[in-house]
Amino acid sequence: MLQFRAFHPSSLHWDEHIHTLSIPLPQPFRYEPNMNYLSRSTNECLFVVDNSCIFKLLPLGDNQALIAVHSADEQMLRVQIVHVSGETSLTFEQREEVARYVWEWFDLGTDLEAFYEKGEGDPLLHGVTESFYGLRLMGIPDLFEAMSWGIIGQQINLAFAYTLKRRLVEAFGTSLTWEGRTFWTFPTPERIAALTTEDLTALQFTGKKAEYLIGVASLMADGTLSKAGLLDIGDFLAMEKELLRIRGIGPWTANYVLMRCLRNPAAFPLADVGLHNALKHVLGLAQKPSLDQIRALAIGWQGWEAYATFYLWRVLY
Repeated sequence: MLQFRAFHPSSLHWDEHIHTLSIPLPQPFRYEPNMNYLSRSTNECLFVVDNSCIFKLLPLGDNQALIAVHSADEQMLRVQIVHVSGETSLTFEQREEVARYVWEWFDLGTDLEAFYEKGEGDPLLHGVTESFYGLRLMGIPDLFEAMSWGIIGQQINLAFAYTLKRRLVEAFGTSLTWEGRTFWTFPTPERIAALTTEDLTALQFTGKKAEYLIGVASLMADGTLSKAGLLDIGDFLAMEKELLRIRGIGPWTANYVLMRCLRNPAAFPLADVGLHNALKHVLGLAQKPSLDQIRALAIGWQGWEAYATFYLWRVLY
């Protein structure tokens, strides 16, 4: 049975002298494969990997905190508060908010032992779980960012998806400049809801994608759609159905959001081209497997389809 570890603020250690949070790491965990995953695109605009540190700008109410994440011993994840806008230091509640974000981002609540047990007995997963041992299903904690990224990535290659995301972020997000480098946060739903489709088509979004993004932003801005509301549903199929009611959200995007943001391990973007190519590569096939073949291959992954997909993606990306 899948086991999750709850986030407990009491387990955190705050070092006032170096403005650093220490978060105990679940095992198995290896920092390098997680950092390598985050380094896969040179066009990423929402964080920077530099000298084994991951720098990210987080919105905290009216302020922003630039954090640097690192692990030297793979027992603790160190989160240094590098710079804070508007305030000289973070409150206890803000430090907890930072820690909770990193906890979700690095998937620290999941016990991976059961997944690795499945991998031991699955000829397809055995190789990838060995190759990427300690890799977490790196997430997108912010629902609007996750849904937007899913919409942006529909029916285009990954390189152009990163370009569109960068254009969206740099046009409508917020930024902080520190030591000559500019860091960005993802635009808020309220900011995107106020746009016209022409604002987005000017960035080379298609008219449909512009409508979908503004539509999702409007639902979140008026409170109709929220991460808490979706999580309260609880049941996987009911959450998927709720997402599928939204214009522009098909099965692939719904399962991508369930996988990367809502953290449902049974999420399975079955039609994902990257998954198809990874399976073709791992199995040494002349052509990509059919959907029926993938369903048959995935029988042994039940309850862990999201993690199996994520590990298979790493074969290619």
